[in-house]
Amino acid sequence: MPLSAHRLSYLDWERNADHPVTKDLHDISLCNPKARELPKSASAQLTQSALRAAEASQMNIDRTIARWRDEATFFDHVAERLAERISPVDPLAIRRYSSSCLRRRFNKEFRFRVLRGLAGKRILDVGCGDGSNSVLLAKLGAQVVGIDISLKSIALAERRAEVNRVTESVKFVCSPLERAEMPANYFDLIWGDTILHHLIENLELLLQRLTSWSKPGTMMLFAEPVNLNHTLRRIRFMVPVKTEGTPDERPLERPELEMVRRFLPDVRMRCFSLLGRLDRFILVGSNYERSALLRRAIVNAMACVDYGLLSLPWIRDLAAYAVIYGHVPKHPTAQKAGR
Repeated sequence: MPLSAHRLSYLDWERNADHPVTKDLHDISLCNPKARELPKSASAQLTQSALRAAEASQMNIDRTIARWRDEATFFDHVAERLAERISPVDPLAIRRYSSSCLRRRFNKEFRFRVLRGLAGKRILDVGCGDGSNSVLLAKLGAQVVGIDISLKSIALAERRAEVNRVTESVKFVCSPLERAEMPANYFDLIWGDTILHHLIENLELLLQRLTSWSKPGTMMLFAEPVNLNHTLRRIRFMVPVKTEGTPDERPLERPELEMVRRFLPDVRMRCFSLLGRLDRFILVGSNYERSALLRRAIVNAMACVDYGLLSLPWIRDLAAYAVIYGHVPKHPTAQKAGR
């Protein structure tokens, strides 16, 4: 695979603007970091509107770097907690997700049902975290590139690939997506597991980048938390239950889903997790494959009810998660028409 793994901490991104992974933000249409050091003579010639624009650019840079720092630090801590849990992929999980009878009522099985035949495909795992999905995809025959902002998560992912003997099939890159360098028209599939809701501020830019790295006709598939009912969301915030997350993340809402449609004109969405939110209280360690038959039977029944209820338009908006998938247009005019 013609990719080398960049391994940088957020301090590298902040301190070294000339690093190949952190070249000018201006190059990717965020803003111009050279506004940090405007010469006095140039500043004197700027109009008030230009100065305001420069200040806005500076704020955008600082906000972006702060978000990178927060995300990297948060997921570094998550990786530290998971560091002792690396083991080979459960053979039951491989059998489950490679089955010819994948069940639509389960979120992850639904995703693999949509994908089918992964052998030989080049896949970008966006926000790969500890590499669990990257390794599973490789075990199912794909050539995978995993990218994540957390250096410790990438180190964990590399160890996981070694334990599972798939190092020839998986490469990892540590970088913000805004900074990453990938070959154009390279990937057959873009896979994202709860990643877009971390990137809402620059979502349009990031979808542009993912599209440029994809071959025409490439499928993008994301599993994301969604907020399709604002009343339900307000009620949720009234409940004093602490949740773990980064400061800037929030579920995707309709404007973000419409933006995805601009890049994937045939986008489809399947909603999940109404009763399914209770799975964690039933499955031992959230492990479906190794839970007792009775526990799996209860989860199966809830998933069936979930699937039926969330097929109804007036219930669908209560879903907590959705699988969002569609194809990059095969012809550029198709994408323009979707805009």
